[in-house]
Amino acid sequence: AAAPAVYPGRMSLSAIELRVLGALTEKERTTPDAYPLSTQALVTACNQKTSRDPVTDYHMQEVLEALQKLRDKGLASTRQEVTDRVPKHTHRLAQALEVNADELALLSVLMLRGPQTAAELRSRTERYRVSLRSLEGFEACLAGLAARRVPLVENVGRAPGQSQDRWNHTLGVREERLQPRVRPPSPENGEGGQTTPPLAVVLRRLEELEARVAALEARLEG
Repeated sequence: AAAPAVYPGRMSLSAIELRVLGALTEKERTTPDAYPLSTQALVTACNQKTSRDPVTDYHMQEVLEALQKLRDKGLASTRQEVTDRVPKHTHRLAQALEVNADELALLSVLMLRGPQTAAELRSRTERYRVSLRSLEGFEACLAGLAARRVPLVENVGRAPGQSQDRWNHTLGVREERLQPRVRPPSPENGEGGQTTPPLAVVLRRLEELEARVAALEARLEG
């Protein structure tokens, strides 16, 4: 087997890659007897109606394509033992990110449900059998993930009507990366940097042009 990939920088995982990883990490902790997952079980886990935001309807081919991308990145693996009727899939996220079981549980719920408060994460990770108990413990774990050289979570502020800050993972594609890069305008630039000159400049140029025309007329008359 290939050595686990340790990521020194931010990941840029697509929505479906995050859902596949979240489903794998969830089922490893919540239904260990059924883990690793078959392809059909993984599709079902990705599209289940509970504990998911948003609820999705990915097709098997889409999930298989996402799995291949995750394998290429060293974040998932597929194997088929002699006793297995079909191939089974596992994640390798814990090794790649060097996180413990409690940290992985928080990342898993964030991948599956988006931004959440520490209190919501405390409630929603009960099925993961985490060792954390107090709200302070969850906040400290989140702070530790955010304080890494390359943060794995970030504080995204409060939602309307909420009194607590929310947290989100940093494993997805950053929105600013999707924005087209625009070169800042510069008066010296030609295309791509053209600006409208101030009115005073326009008037000065007009006066200069009129003076040149008058000079030419005078020379012609002379």
